[in-house]
Amino acid sequence: MTYDQLVDFVQHRMRMSHIYQPVMLLTLLQHEGDCSETDIAKAISTHDPTQIEYYEAITRNMVGRVLTRHGIVKREGKRYSLLWPRPFSKDQHAELHRLLKEKLDQYVAKRGERIWQHRQLALGAISGTIKYEVLKRASTRCELCGVSNSERALEVDHIVPRNHGGSDDLANLQALCYSCNAMKRDRDATDFRALRESYGHRETACPFCARQKAGSVVLENELSFAIRDGYPVTDLHMSRY
Repeated sequence: MTYDQLVDFVQHRMRMSHIYQPVMLLTLLQHEGDCSETDIAKAISTHDPTQIEYYEAITRNMVGRVLTRHGIVKREGKRYSLLWPRPFSKDQHAELHRLLKEKLDQYVAKRGERIWQHRQLALGAISGTIKYEVLKRASTRCELCGVSNSERALEVDHIVPRNHGGSDDLANLQALCYSCNAMKRDRDATDFRALRESYGHRETACPFCARQKAGSVVLENELSFAIRDGYPVTDLHMSRY
């Protein structure tokens, strides 16, 4: 393919259903036209905000909380700081780096690929047809928090986890967003699919639903709406439903 043909493809013939094609070509250009599948996968992950959000949640809810509780770091907003006296000397920095790298290598050597099992199971060998059926059945929403797939990437979760004998049968699968799936992990066998039905439940003559239909909604999203409170405590006081 010539340069002009490549330009023509990018400008006129590239049909995109996601970011993958331009990211792959950009990565190949950055590597002088030749790179590994891993290089391309890493490049795609840097363009995927859900990957960053996933590990931000891990930092906030797990590792950051543990290190804060031990008095190692402090958190201010979305920033973390060491509570040790700083700056370190060059030798202190090198020794800490050595100790932490040694700790990391020992853990990886002991546990192997099991440390990434929570991610591998979500990406495991489940056929595309079954994944499609799970997402279709869930109306492309997380069956725990209800968020849409357009807002947060959905994963196929095993209700009874694989390492507890759970199968890949459709009856044992549910759609969870990456955040809910990360929190559930493989700790229990809770079936959240019945929650989906509750989203459509409306009581007869519900006064709040009537106000929603009457057009008095001030703010709303896919899961809730807010209206002016009938007896406001402060200016602009609203109630959410």
